[in-house]
Amino acid sequence: MNVSGKKALVFGGTSGIGFAAAKQLAALGASVVAISRDPSRAGEVPKGVALAACDVLDRDALTKLFKAHAPFDILVSAATGGTRARGTFLEMDMESYKASFAKLWGYANVLQLGTPHVTPNGTIVLVSGSPARRSKPGQVAIASVGGAVEALVRAVAPEITPRRLNVVSPGTIDTPMSSLTGAEREEAYRKQTAKNLIPRAGTADEVAQAILFVIQNDFVTGTTVDVDGGWLLS
Repeated sequence: MNVSGKKALVFGGTSGIGFAAAKQLAALGASVVAISRDPSRAGEVPKGVALAACDVLDRDALTKLFKAHAPFDILVSAATGGTRARGTFLEMDMESYKASFAKLWGYANVLQLGTPHVTPNGTIVLVSGSPARRSKPGQVAIASVGGAVEALVRAVAPEITPRRLNVVSPGTIDTPMSSLTGAEREEAYRKQTAKNLIPRAGTADEVAQAILFVIQNDFVTGTTVDVDGGWLLS
């Protein structure tokens, strides 16, 4: 796919990985709508990127938004949907564990309501995470959700062909999701990635490059592309 002149909707598109993908798409000539619950987080946006507000858990709002922007060629979701529970399974609060699946329900809503408005040769990308296939202690919630997202994509991709559907799975990425700052932030990322084959945190732009790959490559569908610094082999 030559993205120049194409229309793209990017959920979670005003911060982190989603914002990086929106900017890279716009730089290649796409017309991008970056969507989140709070578009003001984006700050200054480049030419070619418009902002819109929507909660991926609000199906009525999603329906209206999709109809307003249809048709479109590219649909990306990096929206988290809500908070993530952390900790070991036996000590985990079940309500917090359930709440972690807001990401899955948000993705399911975007996929179900958005796909009918994607052009026949269009493409869809969801963002998972490396714990889906290799989790560390305390990551049971994010692993469960990521695994469900990847299973969803494998099941739905054959149903919506010739539209393509893929997952990009990041490892530890330095994004605004972390509230740590300064030396404390650097040390936290150093410890998290010390045993990776590439011992550092990735960047949002590096993950966005993978999103652009599965968008542009017309021979890739129903698969997961890892951008994890060797997490799965560490």
